[in-house]
Amino acid sequence: MSEELESLKGVGPATAERLRKAGFTTLEAIAVTPVRELMEKVGLGYETAIKISRIARGYIGLEFTTAKEVWERRKNLARCSTGSKELDKMLGGGIETQALTELIGEYGVGKTQLCLKLSVMVQLPRSEGGLEGRALYIDTEGTFSPERVYQIAVAMGLDPSKILDNIIVARAYNSDHQALIIDHLFEICPKENVKLVVVDSMISHFRGEYVGRENLSERQQKLNSCLHKLVRLAEIYNLAVVVTNQVQANPAAFFGDPNRPAGGHIMAHACTHRIYIRKSKESVRIARVIDSPYLPESEARFRISEKGIEDVNP
Repeated sequence: MSEELESLKGVGPATAERLRKAGFTTLEAIAVTPVRELMEKVGLGYETAIKISRIARGYIGLEFTTAKEVWERRKNLARCSTGSKELDKMLGGGIETQALTELIGEYGVGKTQLCLKLSVMVQLPRSEGGLEGRALYIDTEGTFSPERVYQIAVAMGLDPSKILDNIIVARAYNSDHQALIIDHLFEICPKENVKLVVVDSMISHFRGEYVGRENLSERQQKLNSCLHKLVRLAEIYNLAVVVTNQVQANPAAFFGDPNRPAGGHIMAHACTHRIYIRKSKESVRIARVIDSPYLPESEARFRISEKGIEDVNP
């Protein structure tokens, strides 16, 4: 649903234009944005901002509702296949829309490979496990490889030129730039039929720029803001959001895996599904659900190949 902004009671052409210039092009985007953010970005007074926000929420039904209505809304949820049947089974059918999925693991474990494969899979027809939409890839570490996407497309028997044309890439050079790109997603995703947003990686810039315990609070607040915008984006536009996360070593751990996800409780609370990936023999990887509202804690094996990722025994 994307009605004209002028349909909002009390919003004239001038205010509507200011909202659009600030990136609020749909009622959905206005409805889920905090009032303070509307005030800062659009230059609205408190009373005007809260009035517009309340009316927008009423238009798209974000007030009190019944569990049955939520159930009906959840029927629109879709899943994008990863290309691995075993991994799809663990995820309940694939990477789901209206959710934020986190891929955790050390360097070289295959997080980016899985993200690139998803960027190809999302373009396929729903009958083939796709979402019939485009992918938007936010690259924070310079790891996006169009050559690898080309290789995956050719190995899958797809037109590599068409596949590459349907992946929108944004290179984020610092945390402020990353936050600005995320703000623009509310405008570009509905306009470009984006069904998958990838942030690879979510926390890299924040860890590099906010060094020391004295800066931890500010870092976590900004990270939290970005994560919740991605959650709102996934819900209102029924698309899938996948973020990758790094690990940090716990020197006090003498037994078991010393690595733990970076980002602390902020990452843990914001992400809908958390998937931890670790290396096994040769190109084989093991993925495990470590946190989810309803997916059971289980494991799946997949391997990295010229097709991106696929089952160990296809």
